[in-house]
Amino acid sequence: CLQQAKEVIPSAQHKETPVYLGATAGMRLLRLQNESAADKVLSSVGSTLRSAPFNFQGARIITGQEEGAYGWITINYLLGNFKQSGWKKLLHSLKSSSETSGALDLGGASTQITFVSKDLTSESPENQLYFRLYGKDYQVYTHSFLCYGKDQALQQKLARDLQATWIDFYFQTVENSSLPDPCFHKGYERTINVTDFFKNPCTSDKKKQLPFSQLYIKGEGDYQKCRENIQKLFDKSNCPYSSCSFNGIYLPPLQGEFGAFSAFYFVMNFLNLTSEPNPLALNKVTSEIESFCARPWQEVKTAYHHIKEKYLSEYCFSGAYILSLLENGYDFTENNWQMIHFLGKIGSSDAGWTLGYMLNLTNMIPAEEPARPPLSHGSYVGLMVLCSLVLVSVLLFAWLLFHKPKCLQKGIV
Repeated sequence: CLQQAKEVIPSAQHKETPVYLGATAGMRLLRLQNESAADKVLSSVGSTLRSAPFNFQGARIITGQEEGAYGWITINYLLGNFKQSGWKKLLHSLKSSSETSGALDLGGASTQITFVSKDLTSESPENQLYFRLYGKDYQVYTHSFLCYGKDQALQQKLARDLQATWIDFYFQTVENSSLPDPCFHKGYERTINVTDFFKNPCTSDKKKQLPFSQLYIKGEGDYQKCRENIQKLFDKSNCPYSSCSFNGIYLPPLQGEFGAFSAFYFVMNFLNLTSEPNPLALNKVTSEIESFCARPWQEVKTAYHHIKEKYLSEYCFSGAYILSLLENGYDFTENNWQMIHFLGKIGSSDAGWTLGYMLNLTNMIPAEEPARPPLSHGSYVGLMVLCSLVLVSVLLFAWLLFHKPKCLQKGIV
């Protein structure tokens, strides 16, 4: 990455080019697990960046709320929603009838939902942010769910599966400590080190004493059973507010259109479900993911031999998890599903939190709208040319009026 930056940025501008490092949910988890280890990682990365010829401005772990907010800033900045620039007319990836677009971000360790809601109340102030951008105020809802990124969600699901059957394991009524899993393709097998598995902060609360050190996962390829297992991750039993997403977290009514990026896009793009400008209906998306999960592992491996086995094996789970998160977690339905647009890029820029992070740190989005000239450069030039022509015409008319040629004077033929 640094080498590429050296090649792209002119060497004369290296020293004046700022570099910022923001770490997200993976590091937030590491800090929960081992704070000194997290500090060492940041220190090591910082030393590497300081040795580069750029102006390193520091490294830190950003909060989940910041991550959600920066993602929202990024997509709305690129769409021209803050300044209503010409970009929005040129882009067809996302057409929003509201002033801004909501942001759905999915990583490996966390997921964020952020949007402007007219029905936002003061019930849960910790999920509210206020921005003043280009002279306009925005009241934004945002929440980050740690441990609900696609990788950690899989770990949580496996831990729950183990928890549900641990008595059978303990008394060895299940042979060879194997666990059938409907979220992996039939014929797929994976070995998990049980000791390492429960060291994760996302699974440590489900730790059980088991009479073996390794667990063998065997795929079943059953989408419906997979969805049933995943839905247990979302506790909808208790809501202390007027409306909730899951786990008792406040969520105002969904409004406007949403850009879904990062792993939302990568997974759905692999499954060929990111069609724009006309998104697929929810039932069609569900049917496609169900069909993919039903394919035997050997067939999938042969068809996608260029993809690493670890990533390829998890697309079935990831697709089912995304649908569960959006439907069961955030309450998207058949009626508003097509308001979600899966975005990899907007124009030539990546959709994600990093651009919003940089824009915030460099103050490139002013609180007040900058003073604008009454006319654009092109209009100004055109007006000057028109005035010049009018002035020349007036002067020519005046000259003809007071200096008539003799042939035009009265009485001379």
